[in-house]
Amino acid sequence: MEPPSDVLLPVELFILLIAIATGVALLARRSALPYSVALVLAGLGLAILVPGTLALQVTPDLILAVLLPGLVFEAAYKLDLAELRQTSTIVAVLAAPGVVITAGVVAVVVSLATGLDPTLAFLLGAMISATDPVAVVALFRRLGAPSRLATAVEAESLFNDGTGVVLFGIALAAVSRPVSIVDGAISFVVIVVVSGSVGLVAGALAYALMRLTDDHLLVVAISVVAAYGTYLVADRLHESGIIATVMVGLVLGNLRRPAPLDADARAALDTVWEFLAFLLTGLSFLLIGLAMSVELLGRAAPLIAAGFVAITVARAAVVYGLIGLGERALPGPSLLPVGYLHVMFWSGLRGAIAVALALALPFDLPNRDLLAGAVFGIVLVTLLVQGPTAGWVVRRAGVPLDSSPG
Repeated sequence: MEPPSDVLLPVELFILLIAIATGVALLARRSALPYSVALVLAGLGLAILVPGTLALQVTPDLILAVLLPGLVFEAAYKLDLAELRQTSTIVAVLAAPGVVITAGVVAVVVSLATGLDPTLAFLLGAMISATDPVAVVALFRRLGAPSRLATAVEAESLFNDGTGVVLFGIALAAVSRPVSIVDGAISFVVIVVVSGSVGLVAGALAYALMRLTDDHLLVVAISVVAAYGTYLVADRLHESGIIATVMVGLVLGNLRRPAPLDADARAALDTVWEFLAFLLTGLSFLLIGLAMSVELLGRAAPLIAAGFVAITVARAAVVYGLIGLGERALPGPSLLPVGYLHVMFWSGLRGAIAVALALALPFDLPNRDLLAGAVFGIVLVTLLVQGPTAGWVVRRAGVPLDSSPG
């Protein structure tokens, strides 16, 4: 029997990873361990037990350009704008000032605690500023948590993925040349606005094309081209592909509800993107585990400890300070009970975006491996500490749960 050709090896590896992700999903549903946490542990276990057997080069392009556009599109596609409007101020605070505050707190705490150069410490903060509450949102759906709470947490992740990547680019530029606060702020705002505009135009164009056909397969194909094509176009323009893709998802997801898209087309869109989200989520978290190294995690332990403390402090300041106290200072009744704030505080897990940005660090960057190891470790700690305990926090916080969740 001839050995497999080099051409087939990536295909075989892809099928193997899907099989592992499916098996882990089956096991996770029979246990209390969140699916995403189980996948990361499975990937880490494979990297330890069979080094070299799964010779996998996890590149930022694989996660940023292949996995994340589909994930953020599907999540945005499901968001209801009517619900999003009720939490829009909260989401805006978490996705913009919240990201900057987190990066700043990490820079101060890590620099003081470990002696790391403040510029590199800010770069570390930028990489871990975006949240990835996949495990928590899945738990919300299982428990029947209030839609306003679930929408706020999921929408925050959607929008701060994009703003976190923008902040990372600014922080990375600051390592090699001075960047003033004013220049950084202007660059941040311009990229967010231009990227969002690209996404709005692409979403409107895609929907117009969908209206020209009653073939549900063509409608699905247009949605795939819109999701990934918009990301690639925005990236080529040196804007944020993630923000652009999120806007496409919001446009298509909300125009399809009241507008006369064929029922078969709507059903096909929902089914295909739900399957793709399951597949991409499984691969993303499995690859996160495979990208980690126990030896590197050990060397980065001081940075991991300081970074985790910093993001916890920053999360508390943003959720309880900016949002909790800020909302209660406004006239009228509060829309966010204290229990909601507790859950939002504990929902600040980190995931695929942070790992992708760590992998995207230039090879000649000072302390590159140490920074990457710190990011991997902080992601792992948040998944292992906050992921499995999120259900307990939801119940202890007194959040009202639907007795018959969907």
